[in-house]
Amino acid sequence: MPTEVAERRPGVGQPGRPTETKDTHHESPIEHGSGDMSLPGHAAPVLVLGATGGQGGAVLRALRERGRPVRALVRDRGASAARRLAAEGAELAVGGFTHREALATAMKGAAAAFALTTPFESGVDAEVAQGRAILGAAADAGLPHLVFASVAGATSGSGVPHFESKAVVERELAEGDVPYTVVAPTYFYDNALGGERDILDGVLALPLPADRRLQQLGRDDLGRFVAEVLDAPARYTGQRIELASDDPTPDQMASELATALGRPVHSEEVPMAAVRRGSADMAAMWDFLRGVGYQVDLTALRRDHPGLEWTSFASWAHRTFGGGTR
Repeated sequence: MPTEVAERRPGVGQPGRPTETKDTHHESPIEHGSGDMSLPGHAAPVLVLGATGGQGGAVLRALRERGRPVRALVRDRGASAARRLAAEGAELAVGGFTHREALATAMKGAAAAFALTTPFESGVDAEVAQGRAILGAAADAGLPHLVFASVAGATSGSGVPHFESKAVVERELAEGDVPYTVVAPTYFYDNALGGERDILDGVLALPLPADRRLQQLGRDDLGRFVAEVLDAPARYTGQRIELASDDPTPDQMASELATALGRPVHSEEVPMAAVRRGSADMAAMWDFLRGVGYQVDLTALRRDHPGLEWTSFASWAHRTFGGGTR
């Protein structure tokens, strides 16, 4: 469960929905941006799928901060977000998540690619189809390394439909010949923004008991982690790494939001019956989070990656809501 919420209702969003999802283009001519993105040792670009979305955008920013050349897969190079990326120096490739030929063209000559899939436009079967197109394109293009963004808990037999679809893609990735790393985010902090209006009115609504910890991740932390992987891909080849930045309870989250806003915020538990009426998939996810939940070893993650800055929920709340408005 990672960020970009699936539903604009408090507490039921899914942690990692990209905005680059519709597959309206079949061709992938490469268009160079205006910046000089090449560096010794890193001359080949990294292809980023979903580059104008939450996860892909965070990865692209982190790569640029490290001076890496980037190639952004977009649906429409004339869109304002795509034009902005080109103006900042990114190459553009046009294509959709299910168009294997366009994806392979975009991957040719790339040092690596960051990819993700989504079930929120057309369902979990479509998400598996996206994954298969991406994996097939990577093989066709002879891609040196693929970083695939899944979700923490996907391989645990969770029973959550949009976890299980990612698990299918993970299994087929592991069975193939393309060198890969799987990064598996937990619940993104930004999912809270699905209930932003309620938060500003003083209520953080989640389908969790007030004292139940929820492992969560900052999008920029994901971006920095992927950039670290792509700085030394051989070190991470074949690994699956679950990611979390912090694990506050709803009461702790509400307290930090109140501090950031300068006015009271309290947590409120959304009844699971209400979640079930809205989405069976989201209900399964929250049943999982209320039960076994994510199992990221936060201590080991920080020990093994001491150079990364991990964003606390408090820091995210203050950056997002500091000053009392957004």
